[in-house]
Parts: sequence; structure tokens; C-alpha cells
Amino acid sequence: MEFFHQKSGEYKAKADRYRVQQNRLALIRLIIFIASVILICILANRRLLSYLFLAVPLSAAIFGFALSRYNRLKELAAHFSRLQQINDRELFRIGNNLTAFPKGQKFLDRNHPYLADLDIFGAHSLFQLLNRTTTESGEERLASWLTVPASEEVIVKRQAAIKELTAKVDWRQDFQAAGMPFTNPDGNWTALRNWSREPVQLLLKKRKYQAVAILLGFLAIGSTFYFAQHLLDVLRLTTSFSILYAIPLGVCLSINGLVLRRLKKNTLAIAEQLHRSVAILNGYEALIRQVESTSFETESLRCLKAAFKLDNFSAAVEIRKLRRILDVLMQRKSNDPVGGNAFYTILNQFFLLDIHWVLLTESWKNENGHRFSEWANAISELEALCSLSGFAFSNPSYAFPELSGQSFDIHLGTLGHPLIHPDKRVCNDFDLHGPGSVAIITGSNMAGKSTFLRTLGVNLVLAFAGAPCCISTGRVSRVQLFTSMRTQDNLEEGVSSFYAELRRIEQLLKLSGTGQSEVFFLLDEIFKGTNSQDRYKGGISLISQLSKLHTFGLVSTHDLELARTVSVHLPVQQYSFNSRIKDTALYFDYKLTPGLCRDFNASELMKKSGIKILPELERIG
Repeated sequence: MEFFHQKSGEYKAKADRYRVQQNRLALIRLIIFIASVILICILANRRLLSYLFLAVPLSAAIFGFALSRYNRLKELAAHFSRLQQINDRELFRIGNNLTAFPKGQKFLDRNHPYLADLDIFGAHSLFQLLNRTTTESGEERLASWLTVPASEEVIVKRQAAIKELTAKVDWRQDFQAAGMPFTNPDGNWTALRNWSREPVQLLLKKRKYQAVAILLGFLAIGSTFYFAQHLLDVLRLTTSFSILYAIPLGVCLSINGLVLRRLKKNTLAIAEQLHRSVAILNGYEALIRQVESTSFETESLRCLKAAFKLDNFSAAVEIRKLRRILDVLMQRKSNDPVGGNAFYTILNQFFLLDIHWVLLTESWKNENGHRFSEWANAISELEALCSLSGFAFSNPSYAFPELSGQSFDIHLGTLGHPLIHPDKRVCNDFDLHGPGSVAIITGSNMAGKSTFLRTLGVNLVLAFAGAPCCISTGRVSRVQLFTSMRTQDNLEEGVSSFYAELRRIEQLLKLSGTGQSEVFFLLDEIFKGTNSQDRYKGGISLISQLSKLHTFGLVSTHDLELARTVSVHLPVQQYSFNSRIKDTALYFDYKLTPGLCRDFNASELMKKSGIKILPELERIG
């Protein structure tokens, strides 16, 4: 935490210093401008032409230098302000204050095997804690890593890359700061990607379209001069005005208009797809330049960097070319058949600019379209890796779990929940091994059963994304995680909470029945929506069935009778969370203990809520 406080202060001081220099230079620039105007006026008034020809370019050069320096100072001040903001955000994350960060709600799929139960997306979520991306594609890549477990080979490569990037803290923050000015929540990365993959159209007849545009442009200018000459003659009173002289110009402009309308579909297609893509391209260019400025040791990182440069070819240069083309093309309104910008509209009517700019975009696509997805993929991968590296740097006590050489193997030491503040976090050790192994956790409400299940699930999601986990040591086999914890009723669909839970269980049984992957399940308070007799029968039967499938996992329940009976019929492991009463107050230590729950303190919670327990019932339990 001290590191980020120090960095934030340093960057704030630098940003303030550059702002002071910027304001000072703004005044100097104004003085230069006024002095230059006065000097030029004096020289012109005295007809000192030789001095005037020297003063004008010299004044322009001095003013241009001052303007360039001003813009550079402005850019530096903004850059260090962004670095200050990055370090302030890290302090928020360390304090688990995640309210201001993007929630990633659009990535939440409630039918997913575990997303809805483990706070992966949404308010106070793992995504908010991890996400340090600035591009839409980078955000999508990070979300996909949290959604789909990586293969063992990929996990090992990511861990190596994250370890190297964790040490490159200054470069990582510069990389993030480079993309921040171009973060665009309303961008359309998908449209840009789709456009880069679509086949060209006008380019197939490039010579024909270029010849038509040039010919019609010359004819329009010639007819304009013809009509202008007639107007001059009218003004000189050498002839009378005749509308006939305007006919050639009218015909040329009409033909140009017809050509533009015929190309309307192609032009509007590009404008519609790319009108929000300039900021995206700016962001990619800035990020690529940061990648080109450093070197990497890890093979996977070197391969990502290699995607941007080959001999004299530079992805940053090529993206800048497209961005400049779009800067001009975007002067027209996407919903206007001719153009939106008045200046562009006039020139377009005479010179058919749409043809030239559409051909330029298609030429760029023809040369670089097949590479663009590779560039975006590399940037997205680096942003996701930097996000996990930032997470690792902010939590130096976290460890990378080893990938177990055995199947159905989980060992996690000092396991804690990364979304719980360290001052309040209680850590536990946990082991479970072997196919069909089931651990049952008992305890009263509020004792910590559900939190422990989520703690285990969240850390497995981190492990299979290649990230460090909130553990001191760990060993895990790659599994397919599945949870059933927050089943809710749905009034719109007419689904009760019990039926919603049954659908999740059915999904688990189908997944486990395929035998394609090891399934690790986390089931919280199974069949809580039905009567005790049915819960008893269904719970024992389900646990027995799961123990015979390609699965292993945990089941939590506060039904002690269910837990006792299961242990009679099946070789399950029993764990519990217990509480104690001190001075009429109920305390939970949230420590995982071997064996069945030993306390019956729910009645104490009832008493504190105002429920008067009948005296003859006090002895029960």
C-alpha cells in the first residue's frame, strides 16, 4: 500500500509541475503572437519588405515551436495525472472499495456452471478487482478467462508471463495509462473486427473508379471555371447574364451526385461500421507503441510482441494510416447521402471524395485486414495479462498453485477470499482427493458455510485463469467447476426456488455424466426449498449418485440428521463451522473444523430477534 501512496504523490507532483510550466508557456505564446503581429504591422507600414519576408516565417517558426512545446507539456501533465489515477485505483482495490469500477454485468450468464454464484461479475465482484484493461477487446478477453478454464499448458504459460510482468510495474502502468484516453464504453470493437474480415468491393475495380472520379472531377472544375468566367464578364458589363452558361456545371454536378448516390451503400456501410472506431484505433496504436518500447524474457510475451513488427513493417504505423483515413471519411454524416460537414460536402460533390477514401480504406483492408485480428488478439492478451499481474503485485502474499499430476486433487493452504478485506479475512486449509470424494460442511446460518464455498470457488477460477490465488500454498488438478448456491424463484417464468434448484442439479448430473472432464461441485444447502423428509431422501440419494460419477466436491447443510445419515452410508468427509456464546452474545470464528457441527445456537439468534422460545423446548437439541 505504501508503494502506491508514494507513486500517487510523485505523479501528482509531476503533473502539477507540468501544468505550471504549461500555463507559463501559454502566456509566453500569447506574448509571442502579439509581438509578432505588432512587428509585422510595423515592417509592413514602413514597407521594409526584406525584413518583412524574414520576420513572417521567423515569427511563425517561433510561435510553432512554442505551440509544440505547450502541447507536449499538456500531454505530459495528462499522462502523469493518469498514472496518479492508476495508483489511486490500486489503493481502492487494496481497500476492497470497488464501487467505481466497471462491473462487467454484460458478461454474466445465469445458466453458466458457476458465474452467478461466485460474484465473478457484478457489484463487488472479482472482475472489478482484476480488471485493468482499457480496450473493449481486452475487457472481453479477461472476462473469457474467468468464464472458461484454460488448459494446463496455457495456465503454465500465463503464470510465467504474469510473474515477469508483475516485476515490470512502471511499464505496466505506462501501458495502462497509454490506453486510458481512448477508453470508449460506447465503442464498437465487434463492428471494426467484422469490417476487417469482410471482402473488398470497390477495390476489385479500382482503376475504373479512380478514372471516373478523376475525369468527373476535372469536368466539374472545368465547367465551374467556364461559368465563373461568364460571371466575371457580366460583372464587367461586357455581356448579359445567360443561364445557358450554368448548364455544363449543373450537368456535371448532377452526374457526380448520381455516382455518389450509387456508391451510397458502400460509403454508408463503412461509415456505419467504423464511425466509432477512431478512438479504438487510437488506443491500439498507443498500446502497441508501448509494447514496442520494451523487451520481454518469457517466450509467450515475445511471441505477442512479434505480432506487431516484422522487418520494416510496424502495426502502429499501419493503424495510424487507417485512423487518418477514417478521420477524413468521418467528416460525412453516416445518415446523410452526400455528407454532413459543409466543407466536405462541397468538395465531395466536385471531386467525388467518397470514392477516393473508400478505395483507401479497402486498400488498407486488403493489405492489413488479415493481420488486424492478430494485432487485436495480442493487445487483448497483454491487457488481460497485465490485469492479473497488477493483481499479483498488489497482493504479494498470494501464491500460484501448482498443477497436480493427479486427477481429482485439491490442496489449498491458508485459503482466503480475495474480496474480503485482509483485516476481516479468516483463512482455512482444505484438502480433497480422489474420484467420488465428497465433503459435507455443517453449521448454523451465518457460521460461514456459504462464504467458504465461494472462497474455494473464486480461488479455483483464479487458478484456472493462470492468476495467483489467496493462498499460501496450493496444488490443484484442472477441473470443471460447478456450483448451485443462489437458486432463486422467477415469477415471470413461474419457476419456484426449489424447481430452479432442481434444474441446476439436473445440469450438474448431465455435465458429470459425460465423463469428458473432472467436475468439482459446490452445493449450498441442498433442497432447502422443500420439506425435511424430502430433503433428507433427496440429499442422501444425490450425494450417493454424485459419488459414483466423474465428480468430487462439497455439500453444505445445516441439517445435522442428513449429514449424520450420509456418513453412515457413504465414506464422506465431515467438516463444520461452529460458534460460541459469550456474555449472551453469539460469536463466529469462521474456522473450518473436522467433524459435525457441535453447536445449536440458532435459537440464540431467534431470541435476539425477539422470539420467545417455549420453556419445554429449551432442552431440545
